[in-house]
Amino acid sequence: MGFIMCGRFVLKSTSSEIADQFGLSGVPDLLLHYNIAPTQSIPIIRTPAGTRECPMARWGLIPSWSKEPKTEYSTFNARAETVPTKPAFRAAFRQRRCIIPVDGFFEWLRSGASKSPYYISFADNQPFAFAGLWERWEKEGQAVESCTIIVTKANDLMRPIHDRMPVILADEDYDQWLDPTIVDAARIQSLLKPCPSQWLQAYPVSPAVNNSRNEGEDLIKPLPPPLFDYEVGDNFKGYA
Repeated sequence: MGFIMCGRFVLKSTSSEIADQFGLSGVPDLLLHYNIAPTQSIPIIRTPAGTRECPMARWGLIPSWSKEPKTEYSTFNARAETVPTKPAFRAAFRQRRCIIPVDGFFEWLRSGASKSPYYISFADNQPFAFAGLWERWEKEGQAVESCTIIVTKANDLMRPIHDRMPVILADEDYDQWLDPTIVDAARIQSLLKPCPSQWLQAYPVSPAVNNSRNEGEDLIKPLPPPLFDYEVGDNFKGYA
C-alpha cells in the first residue's frame, strides 16, 4: 500500500468566495470542511469547453479503462516526475487537467514511531489551488468523475516536515494548466514545481486531525507553545 503524500486538506471558503477567487460563474453549495480525506467528493475547476466550470469529483482517480469504479490507494496523488507516463494518469495529463481549490492542507512530521500534524496555508490566508487531473469512468449507464492531486518535491519551508508537497499553481498559470488544447508534455510539466516558500506558513496542530471523522475549526488552530523554564534546543521542531 502506497503512502499518501497529500492526504488531508481544508476548504473553508464559501462558494461565493471560491467563485470570486477563481473567476467562476457558478459554484456548487459547499460545506465548510476542515478535514477532507480521500474518497470524499471535492470541487474541481476545469475548462473542457473553454469556460471554467466547477463540478464535484471523487478524490482518488479512476482510470477510464478500469473494470470497476474503484479508487486505488495510489491514485489519490500523482507524482509530478512520472505523471505524463504512468498508465493511470497519462491520458488525463494530456487532456483532463484541473485545479483544486483549497484553503490549506495537513502534513505529518515523522519522528521515530510518532507523527505530528502540521497545517500549511498561504501566509495571507487566501484560498489557493492544487494542480490536479480529472477523469470520467463510465460503464453500463453508471458514471463516476474522479480526480487526483499532483505532488512534487518539497520547498524549503516544507522540507523539515516532509520531502514532498502538493503542486501549488500561481494564478497566472491557471489558464495554461487548464487549457486542454495544450498537449506539449514538457511545457505542461514545467509548471509542476514547488511553489516559493514565502507563499506559505506552517505550524503544528492538534493530533485530532489524525482521525478523518473529526471536523471543525479547532483542527487548524495552532497548538500553544510549550512552557519551558529552560532554553529550547535547536532540535525542537515547531516553534522558533
